[in-house]
Amino acid sequence: IKDAHVFKLPPRPTAGGWRGADWTEEVWQGTVKVVERGEMTLVLLVDRTSGAIFAVCPIKDGAVDRCVDSSRYFVLRIENANGRHMFIGMAFNERNDAFDFNTSLEDAKREREAAKNPEPQLPGLDKDYSIKEGE
Repeated sequence: IKDAHVFKLPPRPTAGGWRGADWTEEVWQGTVKVVERGEMTLVLLVDRTSGAIFAVCPIKDGAVDRCVDSSRYFVLRIENANGRHMFIGMAFNERNDAFDFNTSLEDAKREREAAKNPEPQLPGLDKDYSIKEGE
Protein backbone atom coordinates (compact mmCIF):
# COMPACT_ATOMS: atom_id res chain seq x y z
CA ILE A 1 0.00 0.00 0.00
CA LYS A 2 1.75 3.08 -1.26
CA ASP A 3 0.61 5.91 0.98
CA ALA A 4 0.79 5.53 4.76
CA HIS A 5 1.51 8.10 7.44
CA VAL A 6 3.03 7.31 10.84
CA PHE A 7 2.35 9.45 13.89
CA LYS A 8 3.80 9.73 17.37
CA LEU A 9 0.96 8.87 19.72
CA PRO A 10 -0.14 11.23 22.46
CA PRO A 11 -1.09 9.69 25.82
CA ARG A 12 -4.33 7.77 25.53
CA PRO A 13 -7.03 10.07 26.94
CA THR A 14 -9.58 7.40 27.92
CA ALA A 15 -9.91 3.67 28.29
CA GLY A 16 -12.27 3.74 25.30
CA GLY A 17 -9.50 3.51 22.73
CA TRP A 18 -7.27 5.56 20.49
CA ARG A 19 -8.62 8.54 18.57
CA GLY A 20 -6.96 9.44 15.26
CA ALA A 21 -8.20 13.02 15.51
CA ASP A 22 -5.77 13.58 18.39
CA TRP A 23 -2.69 12.67 16.32
CA THR A 24 -0.83 15.76 15.15
CA GLU A 25 2.88 14.86 15.08
CA GLU A 26 3.63 13.00 11.82
CA VAL A 27 7.06 11.34 11.93
CA TRP A 28 7.19 9.34 8.68
CA GLN A 29 5.47 8.68 5.37
CA GLY A 30 5.99 5.68 3.10
CA THR A 31 4.81 2.25 1.97
CA VAL A 32 3.19 -0.53 4.01
CA LYS A 33 3.75 -4.20 3.19
CA VAL A 34 2.13 -7.22 4.85
CA VAL A 35 4.46 -10.22 4.42
CA GLU A 36 4.53 -13.79 5.69
CA ARG A 37 7.82 -15.35 6.73
CA GLY A 38 7.33 -18.95 7.79
CA GLU A 39 4.92 -18.93 10.71
CA MET A 40 5.13 -15.15 11.22
CA THR A 41 3.13 -12.39 9.59
CA LEU A 42 4.83 -8.99 9.60
CA VAL A 43 3.76 -5.46 8.77
CA LEU A 44 6.74 -3.67 7.25
CA LEU A 45 6.92 0.10 6.97
CA VAL A 46 9.26 0.72 4.04
CA ASP A 47 10.78 3.97 2.75
CA ARG A 48 9.46 4.79 -0.71
CA THR A 49 12.73 5.98 -2.24
CA SER A 50 15.50 3.95 -0.57
CA GLY A 51 13.57 0.75 0.26
CA ALA A 52 14.92 0.84 3.83
CA ILE A 53 12.72 -0.61 6.55
CA PHE A 54 11.48 2.07 8.95
CA ALA A 55 9.69 -0.25 11.39
CA VAL A 56 8.51 -3.85 11.80
CA CYS A 57 5.27 -4.96 13.45
CA PRO A 58 5.10 -8.72 14.11
CA ILE A 59 1.46 -9.76 14.10
CA LYS A 60 0.47 -11.18 17.49
CA ASP A 61 -2.58 -10.64 19.68
CA GLY A 62 -2.95 -6.90 20.27
CA ALA A 63 -0.35 -5.90 17.66
CA VAL A 64 -2.83 -3.98 15.48
CA ASP A 65 -5.68 -1.97 16.93
CA ARG A 66 -8.28 0.13 15.13
CA CYS A 67 -9.10 3.66 16.16
CA VAL A 68 -12.53 4.38 17.51
CA ASP A 69 -13.15 7.48 15.38
CA SER A 70 -11.98 6.45 11.89
CA SER A 71 -11.66 3.35 9.73
CA ARG A 72 -8.45 4.74 8.17
CA TYR A 73 -6.44 4.90 11.41
CA PHE A 74 -4.64 2.05 13.20
CA VAL A 75 -2.29 1.64 16.14
CA LEU A 76 0.68 -0.69 15.56
CA ARG A 77 2.91 -2.33 18.16
CA ILE A 78 6.36 -2.17 16.54
CA GLU A 79 9.40 -4.09 17.82
CA ASN A 80 13.14 -3.87 17.34
CA ALA A 81 15.57 -6.81 17.12
CA ASN A 82 15.99 -6.86 20.92
CA GLY A 83 12.26 -7.31 21.49
CA ARG A 84 11.66 -3.78 22.79
CA HIS A 85 8.37 -2.36 21.60
CA MET A 86 6.43 0.86 21.30
CA PHE A 87 3.09 1.91 19.86
CA ILE A 88 2.75 4.17 16.82
CA GLY A 89 -0.21 5.53 14.92
CA MET A 90 -0.66 4.73 11.24
CA ALA A 91 -3.10 6.39 8.86
CA PHE A 92 -4.08 5.92 5.24
CA ASN A 93 -5.30 8.65 2.88
CA GLU A 94 -7.94 6.44 1.31
CA ARG A 95 -10.52 4.20 2.93
CA ASN A 96 -9.82 1.56 0.25
CA ASP A 97 -6.17 1.34 1.39
CA ALA A 98 -7.29 0.80 4.98
CA PHE A 99 -9.71 -1.89 3.80
CA ASP A 100 -6.93 -3.64 1.82
CA PHE A 101 -4.63 -3.52 4.87
CA ASN A 102 -7.29 -4.97 7.16
CA THR A 103 -8.23 -7.67 4.63
CA SER A 104 -4.61 -8.77 4.17
CA LEU A 105 -4.22 -9.16 7.94
CA GLU A 106 -7.43 -11.20 8.16
CA ASP A 107 -6.37 -13.39 5.20
CA ALA A 108 -2.99 -14.09 6.79
CA LYS A 109 -4.69 -15.03 10.07
CA ARG A 110 -7.16 -17.31 8.29
CA GLU A 111 -4.36 -19.05 6.34
CA ARG A 112 -2.31 -19.56 9.51
CA GLU A 113 -5.30 -21.11 11.30
CA ALA A 114 -6.06 -23.34 8.30
CA ALA A 115 -2.45 -24.58 8.29
CA LYS A 116 -2.72 -25.47 11.99
CA ASN A 117 -6.06 -27.26 11.54
CA PRO A 118 -6.07 -28.89 8.10
CA GLU A 119 -9.33 -30.13 6.65
CA PRO A 120 -9.73 -33.90 7.13
CA GLN A 121 -9.61 -35.94 3.93
CA LEU A 122 -12.90 -37.61 3.13
CA PRO A 123 -12.68 -41.30 2.17
CA GLY A 124 -13.28 -42.10 -1.47
CA LEU A 125 -12.24 -38.74 -2.86
CA ASP A 126 -8.92 -40.02 -4.14
CA LYS A 127 -10.49 -41.78 -7.15
CA ASP A 128 -10.27 -40.27 -10.62
CA TYR A 129 -13.80 -39.73 -11.97
CA SER A 130 -12.79 -37.70 -15.03
CA ILE A 131 -14.04 -38.73 -18.46
CA LYS A 132 -11.35 -40.58 -20.37
CA GLU A 133 -10.67 -40.01 -24.05
CA GLY A 134 -13.15 -41.92 -26.23
CA GLU A 135 -15.84 -42.31 -23.50
